[in-house]
Amino acid sequence: MARTMTIATWNINGMEARLGFFLHWLAARAPDIALLQELKVPEDRFPHEKIKEAGYHALVHCQKSWNGVAILTRQETVREAEVTCRGLPGLEEQGARLLSARMEADGIGTLDCVSVYVPTGRTVEHPAFCHKLAFLDGLVRFAERELHPARPQVIGGDFNLCPGALDTWDEAEWHENLFHTTEERIRYQALISLGTVDLFRALHPKLKLFSWWDYRAGNFHKNKGLRIDLLLGTPPVAERTTLLTIDRDYRKKKDGMIASDHAPVIAELRSE
Repeated sequence: MARTMTIATWNINGMEARLGFFLHWLAARAPDIALLQELKVPEDRFPHEKIKEAGYHALVHCQKSWNGVAILTRQETVREAEVTCRGLPGLEEQGARLLSARMEADGIGTLDCVSVYVPTGRTVEHPAFCHKLAFLDGLVRFAERELHPARPQVIGGDFNLCPGALDTWDEAEWHENLFHTTEERIRYQALISLGTVDLFRALHPKLKLFSWWDYRAGNFHKNKGLRIDLLLGTPPVAERTTLLTIDRDYRKKKDGMIASDHAPVIAELRSE
């Protein structure tokens, strides 16, 4: 009998600050795989025991106060997960921004997952923007080596760019500004051309939904947001993806706990 499995990506904006909120989400949504970004915690303070008590195994690449990525796998449905790459090769000095793992998942078989946190770039005039473009170039080179379109593979995370006009609340106002530049989008399209599919856009070709809203000025309630949190999958993943949701409910406070400024993005896959 066919069942489904779920893969989520979420920039949680601080594991220690939002641990209770995150555990609330794990209990409510029970994803089989969760790709996390912006942990902001050194490895010796990552809450492995709490995660284990919630029924998950965590692979992490941490950094004090900044960055940090993780891949969580549900113990009931995913086995033998192991790290295959920690840090973007050749650009490790940009911090803990990439983690990849290979795992055996019920109904899917061997699955490769990458959690990535692309630098913001600050502004297009800032030197950090050049570092962002270099990181994206490095990510394309990584994908050229590691992506195999015939295998089930996922690259998910906070890409800090809007792929197109439907992915921003105001394309005209943001034209050629951060997250909307031709340089960023060219590099994103290079990833797509290597054999990945934007799982959200494949299922929702004309839908305008966002995954990030600035905390300031009530932007969430005004829906002035951006879709910068993405799940890219190879064709074997895309063919099995039956549902792709942006979990707006977990951009809201829960029991007095403050949410991240990002919402989780969740793909549901048909397995066999």
